[in-house]
Amino acid sequence: MAATMSQQLETKLNDVFTKSTPQLPANSKKTLVEWSPWVALVVGVLSLWAAYALWGWAHAVTGLTDYVNSLCAAYGGASCNTSSVDSMTLWVWLGLAVLIIEGVLYLLAFPGLRDRKKAGWDFLYWGALLNLIYAVISLFTNYGLGNFIGSLIGSILGLWLLFQVRSMYMGERIAKAHTAK
Repeated sequence: MAATMSQQLETKLNDVFTKSTPQLPANSKKTLVEWSPWVALVVGVLSLWAAYALWGWAHAVTGLTDYVNSLCAAYGGASCNTSSVDSMTLWVWLGLAVLIIEGVLYLLAFPGLRDRKKAGWDFLYWGALLNLIYAVISLFTNYGLGNFIGSLIGSILGLWLLFQVRSMYMGERIAKAHTAK
């Protein structure tokens, strides 16, 4: 049932992004397919780096808050707010999980995209859908609406580009033509 729902979603999105939107020229599609493995590799590494940076940022905020509270207490600040702040909220944990999974999906896409296999395209597709989830999660963080809108626009643009080249990853004929070059 899940596979059927997934196929139905992919088919529906294919209709939306190929029949209802402007089409890329054939040369642009070819260039996009040639560069997509390398873009996926870079984006995968950057996603994992972003997760690492988010982890470090959250811990730095917690540490800085504790340090300021200890300085305030040491110098006798009677009005100090010595409450502790834990920046590792549910939303930060969810953001970390999504960024890590997204990064791994993009890295897994590299060999399939390089070999012009549908499996590589599928990893990018799932990464783009996951980015939509990240957009919703960002609504509940300090980044809020701005990050949500940016992620939403990026996801829609990414899905449009993906579905523009989807046909180039479908079928044996295309893969054989690529390896014959």
